[in-house]
Amino acid sequence: MTAPVLPRSSDERAGEASAADPSGPPIRTRELTKAYGDLVAVDSLDLEVQAGEIFGLLGQNGAGKTTTILMLLGLTEPTFGEARVVGLDPARRPLEVKGRVGYLPDAVGFYGSMTGRENLRYTARLNGIPRDEAARRIDEVLDLVTLSERADTRTDTYSRGMLQRLGIADALVKGPDVLILDEPTTSIDPIGVVEVLDLLRVLAHERGIAILLSSHLLNQVQSTCDRIGIFAAGRLIGTGTVNELATQFGFSLTDLEVTLDVATEQAAAVQAILRGVPGVLDVARDGHAGHEPTWALTTDPEHDVYATTRAVIEALSAYPLVRIGQHRVALESIYRRAVERGVADDGTVIP
Repeated sequence: MTAPVLPRSSDERAGEASAADPSGPPIRTRELTKAYGDLVAVDSLDLEVQAGEIFGLLGQNGAGKTTTILMLLGLTEPTFGEARVVGLDPARRPLEVKGRVGYLPDAVGFYGSMTGRENLRYTARLNGIPRDEAARRIDEVLDLVTLSERADTRTDTYSRGMLQRLGIADALVKGPDVLILDEPTTSIDPIGVVEVLDLLRVLAHERGIAILLSSHLLNQVQSTCDRIGIFAAGRLIGTGTVNELATQFGFSLTDLEVTLDVATEQAAAVQAILRGVPGVLDVARDGHAGHEPTWALTTDPEHDVYATTRAVIEALSAYPLVRIGQHRVALESIYRRAVERGVADDGTVIP
């Protein structure tokens, strides 16, 4: 049973405000907690998101993701603990935080009778951006989200994917240091998903924006996010890269995956060669990567994985090698095991 939380005193709040550190990570929380009566929606959250990083929040509905976002935006106050967004306390300085943070909700909305450009001008005015500066920024973000050609048509003619891209442009107009995105690819066609995820990588890795992404689409999170946090019953039960999470929840990373450009009739010979490599315990066909056959190798943890990899390459020198690398554990498997291990039958998180 989670211990009850206590409200912070005014003296504690003043101390927190004076402790703001603009040189720290763009998003940082310490023991951040939100309780609604006896229900603890977010429990002692410690989280950091760095500049230039895409951080994914994973969790079932009711796990605490949305409540966390609301506290980071200053839309609800913590019951205990603290949050800092670009060095500011969102509970005490919400308007300043909103001026530095771009937010894309899961249900983005625009005035349908206005064009995309007109909607962005409206956002710029609300944020006090001078007209000339706003015009320059709007042109830039429309180009960034590939909407320049449709910028002057009404948004009620936009597809869902176009509206999502316009939502990102809307979040970028203010020139934010942080982007917070709630399910940014929901209901978008596959091409639109690729475009949005590619854009997020550019914004983080080339422009240095800190991105916090909440999503339930595990394959997209795995392919896009630099680090991931798994929520269950209001608590963060795992944080790290996919490989770090895999190790944390008991998956082996010593297995190898080998893809060759060989004909189907050569597969049996390849499999026999792989079984004879020192350090390889088992070999199984693992489908195809494109048109090339792939094998999953279980390796002996007592052997150095790099030595085993070199031995595999040498043994297969007569065959065209497409790829060899550590087997990629699916985030779906990690997430399922994390939740199964981390949550008791009554819904509480196991320490």
